[in-house]
Amino acid sequence: MTEGLIKPNTNAAPPLEYYESLIITGELKPDSLQELGAKKLQKIYDKLDGYRPKQNKRSEVWKNLFRLVQPDSDTPRGLYIHGPVGRGKSMLMDLFYNSSNVKQKRRVHFHAFMLEVQQRLTKERRTKKRQDPLMAVASDIADNTWLMCFDEFHVVNIADAMILSRLFQRLFERGVIVIATSNTSPQELYKDGLQRDRFLPFINLICKHLDVFDINRGLDFRLDRLKGLPVYYTPLGKISTQKLNIAFETLTDNNPTKEVELSVLGRKIFVSKAAHGVARFSFDELCRTPRSAADFLTIANRFHTVMIDGIPKLNADEREVAKRFVVLIDSLYEKKVNLFASAEVGPSTIYSSGDITFEFQRTVSRLIEMQAEDYIASIHLPSSGDNEGL
Repeated sequence: MTEGLIKPNTNAAPPLEYYESLIITGELKPDSLQELGAKKLQKIYDKLDGYRPKQNKRSEVWKNLFRLVQPDSDTPRGLYIHGPVGRGKSMLMDLFYNSSNVKQKRRVHFHAFMLEVQQRLTKERRTKKRQDPLMAVASDIADNTWLMCFDEFHVVNIADAMILSRLFQRLFERGVIVIATSNTSPQELYKDGLQRDRFLPFINLICKHLDVFDINRGLDFRLDRLKGLPVYYTPLGKISTQKLNIAFETLTDNNPTKEVELSVLGRKIFVSKAAHGVARFSFDELCRTPRSAADFLTIANRFHTVMIDGIPKLNADEREVAKRFVVLIDSLYEKKVNLFASAEVGPSTIYSSGDITFEFQRTVSRLIEMQAEDYIASIHLPSSGDNEGL
C-alpha cells in the first residue's frame, strides 16, 4: 500500500505512530525516506496543537464580542513532498490528513481546486460585490479551511499560473497551512510555460512557507507491484478479463474505484473507473467515440497506468477507429504511461489491412516496447504546460 488513500486511522493516532503501526502489521514496507517524511509531518502535527489561524476583520469583531481568545502563534511551515509516481507521497499526506484533529481541513486534487477557484472567480466578477475578486475568493477559502492538503500539485495553464502568487499570498497571510504532493520540485513547476517570469514569485512564495522534501531516492513501490505482472492479455475471454482484474486490484491495492472528471479545453471527460493513479477503460470508450489528441494527452497526464479492455482485430474499413487508437498509444507512450490491455489478437495483427497500415506499424512497435521491463520502469512524465490537462 503506497499511493492514495490508506485505511481509516480509527484510533486517531499521530502520523508517525500510525506509520510505524502500518510497518509492524506489514501493510507498508520499511523505507527510510518515507519514514523521514512521516517524521516531518509529525512535527507539523505537533505544532498544530493549540494553533489557530488569523481571522478576517469581521470574524475578529465577533470573537471579541464573545470574548474568545485567539492564540498568538506563528504559522507552522507546511510541507511540499515531490518525487516520481510510486514513492508514497499521497500515502504520507493521507496519513497526516487522517491523523489531524483540525476540523477546518480539506484534501483535494490540485487541478480540481484550481478549477473551483476559476469558477468562483468568474462568479465573483459577475456579481461585482467586492472590489478585488481574487482576494475575496481567497478570503472565503481561508474563512472555511485553514489546513489544505493538495494532491498532485501541478501547473500547466497560464490562467492558473497568473493568479497563484496572489491567491496563495492571501492564504498564507491568513495563516493557512499547506501540505502538497507533486511529481516535480517547486523550481520545475510550469517549466517552459508562457510568461513564466510572472510565475516565479509563486515559486519563491512556496519555498518561503513550505519545507521542500525530495522523496525521489526512495523505493518505487509502484514498480515493485508491476514486477512479474504481464501487461498484454490475449485472446479475449474470461481468462484475460480475470487476469486484467487481478492486475487492476493489485495496482490499486483493492481500494474502491471512483469516477474522475477531467477538463479538456472547456469540455469534460468522465473516467468511470479509477483509483491510485490507475484508470480503466473499454476500447469502445476510447476509440469508438469522438476523441481528440487533447483528450488522450489529458488522460496520459492524469494517470500513470491505463488499462484497456477488449482491443479488437480491426477491419480495413475501420480507418477512423484505427487512427484514434494510433493517437491514443502515441499519447500514452510520450508520457511513459504504463499500459495494460486485453486484446483479441497480438499487436501486429490488430490492424493488418487498410490504408493506414504503414502508420499503424509505429503503434505495433510501441505496443511491443511498452511490454518491456525498461519501459515499465520509466518515470511517468505529466505535462509541463503543453496542454490544458491537469
